[in-house]
This record gives sequence, structure tokens and C-alpha cells, in this order.
Amino acid sequence: MKKPDHLVRYRAPERINHWIVAICFVMAALSGLGFFFPSFNWLMQIFGTPQLARILHPFVGVVMFVAFMLMFLRYWKHNLINRDDLYWARNIHRIALNEEVGDTGKYNFGQKCVFWAAIISLVLLLASGIVIWRPYFADAFAIPLIRLALVVHSVSAVALIIVIMVHIYAALWVKGTLTAMVEGWVSAEWARQHHPRWYREQRNPPIKQEKRP
Repeated sequence: MKKPDHLVRYRAPERINHWIVAICFVMAALSGLGFFFPSFNWLMQIFGTPQLARILHPFVGVVMFVAFMLMFLRYWKHNLINRDDLYWARNIHRIALNEEVGDTGKYNFGQKCVFWAAIISLVLLLASGIVIWRPYFADAFAIPLIRLALVVHSVSAVALIIVIMVHIYAALWVKGTLTAMVEGWVSAEWARQHHPRWYREQRNPPIKQEKRP
């Protein structure tokens, strides 16, 4: 239960959306590593059998993309780069020492980079995945294009895995962050320290003026 000194960071639909993306990512990433590396073939057992993995992997990828697009539509305005982000980036050495700099809004520059890197990787994964998706679409494309799509798909998958690893590390490194996506709230002190502008916006929301008839 949220206490008076806590702020709502993510509501239930947002958290459910996030964990759908997370579960799909784990399933797609593990089965994909099983396809790519023979020594990791056992990872395909996440779907029961390698045959099922080959069938279900692309469908899970599509679900992940759609779920992330819902997040994109909800959060893209909060992830636009501004002047405060450039100041944050110039002081990354202080961030590494667990200090906070700048007047950060709902997301800092690092979180915004993760957001945009994830959406770019997912768009490339979807586009290249359609080209190599057998038996549905691959027959419609030339062999050279399929080969190129395989390379793009593999590189994009590795990039997304790295991005998500950074995302998980940051969530665990900054105490109190994980609570936001598990229970939905953060402490007022956490918000004041890590996202001061967002904290002020939550404490003093703008007053909406009524439109005159």
C-alpha cells in the first residue's frame, strides 16, 4: 500500500505491460541464442522442444514488439533529449560515483538512451525477422536479402541483449528503482534525489484552466 511519503511511479497497466515485454524478451533471447550457438542448443528447451522453439520464437518476438510499442506510445514524450540531458552526459563520471547531477525529469539521459536503443533494435529485429520467417514470408524475398536480414537480425539481437543487461544493472544499482516496477511506487526522497524535476511536477501538478464556453 502506498504511503503518504511515496509517489506513484507506474500504475498497474504500465507494470503489466513492462513485464510482458520482459518475459517475451527472455524467451526470445534464450531461444535465439540456442539457434545461433550450437553449444547453447539446450536453451531452446525453454519452449519445450527445439521444434516448438523454431515455431514460437517469431510469434513471441511479435508480441514483444507490440507490447513495447504500447510503452513507446506512452513514454516517448518523456524520453526526448533536452539540455539537461547534455549536462548529465558531460558529468557521467559523477554519475559513475553514484552522484546525481542536473534537473532530471521522469527519465535521465542514460534511461533515454536505453529507451531509444531498444526501440531501434526492435524495429530492426521485426523487419529482418519478417524477411527470414519461414514458412510464411521468407519465400517472397531473394536469397541475398535473406542473408543480409540474418546478419541484421543477429547484430540487432546482440545489441538488444546488451541494452537490456545495462537496463537491469542500472535498476539493481540504484536502490529503490526496482520497487517502482514491482509495486508501482517510489519514496519521495528517491524521487527528490534522482528525478528532482519529476518530483516537483508530482508534488505541484499544473492547474488545468477550464475552457470558457
